[in-house]
Amino acid sequence: MPGFSTSFRAGEVPTIAYLANQFPSQVEPYVPAEIQELRSRGFRVIPSSARFSTTPFDAGQKSFISETMYLQPLRPWLLVRAACLCLQKSRLMKDLFTRILIGGKEGPGRRVRALLHTWLGAYYALLLEGRGVEHIHVHHGYFASWIALVAARLLRVSFSVTLHGSDLLLHRAYLDTKLENCSFCVTVSEFNRRHILEHFPSIRPDKIIVQHLGIASVALDSNKSATRFRASFVMLAVGRLHPVKDHAFLVRACRRLKMKGSDCLCLIAGEGQQRTQLERLVEDLGLQAEVKLLGHLSPDQLDSYYSLADLVVLTSRSEGIPLVLMEAMARSKVVLAPNITGIPELVIDGQTGFLYRSGSLDEFVSRVQMIHESRADLAPISIAAQQHVSQYFDRDKNLAAFGDLFLTRISERTQRDSHANPILQQI
Repeated sequence: MPGFSTSFRAGEVPTIAYLANQFPSQVEPYVPAEIQELRSRGFRVIPSSARFSTTPFDAGQKSFISETMYLQPLRPWLLVRAACLCLQKSRLMKDLFTRILIGGKEGPGRRVRALLHTWLGAYYALLLEGRGVEHIHVHHGYFASWIALVAARLLRVSFSVTLHGSDLLLHRAYLDTKLENCSFCVTVSEFNRRHILEHFPSIRPDKIIVQHLGIASVALDSNKSATRFRASFVMLAVGRLHPVKDHAFLVRACRRLKMKGSDCLCLIAGEGQQRTQLERLVEDLGLQAEVKLLGHLSPDQLDSYYSLADLVVLTSRSEGIPLVLMEAMARSKVVLAPNITGIPELVIDGQTGFLYRSGSLDEFVSRVQMIHESRADLAPISIAAQQHVSQYFDRDKNLAAFGDLFLTRISERTQRDSHANPILQQI
């Protein structure tokens, strides 16, 4: 098999392969934004996706489809080459195979999947063959991060990873090996950084960099409106209908509020695998008038519902720092969210919004009632929320910092490699 050209020569434009689990995706607008930022800094970027997205996405994201390198549908002849590559380079991959088969506490099913993802990593390396890739960045620590690790190992290039929430706190299989092998790790909150260094003490602290996400400046339009509702208090929840978002908790809270005599309407914007279960729960609890599932909304539609909301709520079991809270606070909306992970870095309880103890239905309901009764006095919190987002979670500022980070890290590696003059491995 031909060799891979991996050395970076002075004067060349660095090439980065940017891999996502599923791209483009409506719920991950920061991925195309980061790709565009890297390109604005002079990098060549190859967008890559482990799977093709079947979820709706906006016109700006559609432009990425034609240039994105998709691993699926899998090409049989390339899969055969990838299997041969894994066998031929087994010595180079020995530590990874050892970790998969006998290290850690993963179950048999997870180990089998890791072997398959190793195969896909070799497959991805072959797709990148001859493209002059100097670095691979992968967004999220799920299965695509193992694919990126393997591809980077075979290509003899560096790789990095961005960690959010669930990929660090709930689904962190083989994360120890990913962190050991990455050249740096970007994470979205100080909480995440502390968690990584506490649970993986062998990782150098300088490898873990906090880089907040952000949202674009919001142009508020007081004339925007959606369908008017008769309820005196409107709650809005925005997010995909997935178990980790725990919309069932919100529906049960609405039942409790109804029993207490609160005149509340709860609007849930988003689509996903739990829609049928949530519809059944709403019907079983007799909340057809109090809870409305709005489905997927366009940005303009969502903006109209934000304008109607008296309170924006989040009930997730795990999160990074959710964009939906930033979007609501930028619109001067009062927010209520669980006191978990990095959320308190955005929602400072009693100052820029309100927090409740995660999983506590009583505390959530009590907080909603308090906000309902005192909403006329909450203007200072709404103003502080908008200012906090503008200062710390501005998209343009944070994207610029992201670009600076890559310029610094890739430049450092390039300088080291220029002195090392490695002998390319023939594959």
